[in-house]
Amino acid sequence: MFLRPIHASAADALTVRQIKTRAFTALAAERGEPPPPPMTPAQIRRNDARLRHLVHTDPHGCWLAERDDGEPVGVALALRRESLWGLSLLAVVPEAQGKGAGRMLLDQVRAYGRGCLRGIIVSSADPRAARRYHGAGFRLHPMMRLTGAVDAASLPDPGPTPVHLGDIEHQHLLDSVDRRTRGGAHGPDHVRLLAAADELLLVDTLSGSGYCYRTGGRIDLLAATSRRLAARLLIEALSRTPPGEEALVEHLTAEQDWAVDVGLAAGLTVGNRGYLALRGMRPPAPYLPSGAYL
Repeated sequence: MFLRPIHASAADALTVRQIKTRAFTALAAERGEPPPPPMTPAQIRRNDARLRHLVHTDPHGCWLAERDDGEPVGVALALRRESLWGLSLLAVVPEAQGKGAGRMLLDQVRAYGRGCLRGIIVSSADPRAARRYHGAGFRLHPMMRLTGAVDAASLPDPGPTPVHLGDIEHQHLLDSVDRRTRGGAHGPDHVRLLAAADELLLVDTLSGSGYCYRTGGRIDLLAATSRRLAARLLIEALSRTPPGEEALVEHLTAEQDWAVDVGLAAGLTVGNRGYLALRGMRPPAPYLPSGAYL
């Protein structure tokens, strides 16, 4: 088995999608859960755009594992943003699991993050992944997620703080909030996040700032300098959920009880889902990470 860099090609994008689908379909079967639904054309475009983006910004963090006959069996995508390292994806096909591919890939992308003070991974509920990340020096923080139809009439009073629509001209504000919450700006990732989201919501007051990317009923990423402003953004985002579409608020650690308060008031259901694995940092708050861009 050997590793090779990923290329920003249609062939490698398809390979990455196939590995990811096979790995997570097998995990769902092991947990007695229904298989993930087939990717929609929009999801395929988002996945392929993430790959192209990371190959461009972090070419030394994007790797495929292949058998000696050239058959791809695993993928890892990692990024560096200032002093923060993040793992965007690690997946291995079922027949190659437990044979060293995952370890090789993780070692390779961890080496790419050498010198970074902090590390962040949004981990699935796979116990093998949790064990691997814990063994690599990451602390595991159980995550929750909120799902369901939004009861708009039951949303908490948003208060007087205004929420505005944002664009890439606000990147300095976004990066400033990132540094306050997670210790490193997203930088070029904001261009990609903005292109993929329906809206970028902003609050900017004398007492603090924050932002939220929303796509349909899904919260893609939310960061703020206070719990009050984070809750204001989440209330606004949930109120904009299209009729008939369910909301999805993911990657909540225990520190995000402000989000649990808002979600339960809005009629959403809370459940457990995976781990936030962190090195050199406490769970960022108020903060709901992006699975792809952390």
